[in-house]
Amino acid sequence: MNYLACSVKAVLIGLALTAASCSGDSGTAPKDAKTPAAKADAKSQAPSINIRYIDGDSIAEHYNLAKDFKEFSLRAYSNLENAQRSRAAEIQKFGSAIEEKMRSNGYLSEASYNGDVQKLNKMQSDAQNYLASLQRKAEAEMMQQQQQLNDSIQSFINDYNKKHGYDAILFRTAGVYFNPALDITKEVIDGLNARYTKVSDK
Repeated sequence: MNYLACSVKAVLIGLALTAASCSGDSGTAPKDAKTPAAKADAKSQAPSINIRYIDGDSIAEHYNLAKDFKEFSLRAYSNLENAQRSRAAEIQKFGSAIEEKMRSNGYLSEASYNGDVQKLNKMQSDAQNYLASLQRKAEAEMMQQQQQLNDSIQSFINDYNKKHGYDAILFRTAGVYFNPALDITKEVIDGLNARYTKVSDK
């Protein structure tokens, strides 16, 4: 997500500033070098970074909008499977009828047999095109929903941070370790769900 990249960038910039403020020359100290007390005071004024993190998996599991989109994905997959089974059954049934007609010498001419074979081929081609169309439509809708989900979380985080003023809010996967005290996932999920109103299925 875009805000993840921005957050990471903010952290890196902050760390660079902190490192620059704390680094010193390894050579001879200049005549106007600060006294230990002055150094301690400068160190206490070094910029600090106020970070929090959220667990993306928990948000996907507990945010109602994400759960609704997951249900849609499952329905779309189920509909695609049902369509595949239905078309396959139709094609298999007609193919079996051709074979049975051949065994019983039901075709009075080669043209009649070729006509049925052409019909079978068209059924297969039409089924492939139909199923591909269903899949493309489902994928497009799921991509749109993913973007909507990303935008919803981004919008909430922006509003949320106006009140808290954190320097960065990262995903848990952005780091190897975070102090659990920095976890604001539940607070974010509660806020997301509080402002979410489910739209009835059309």
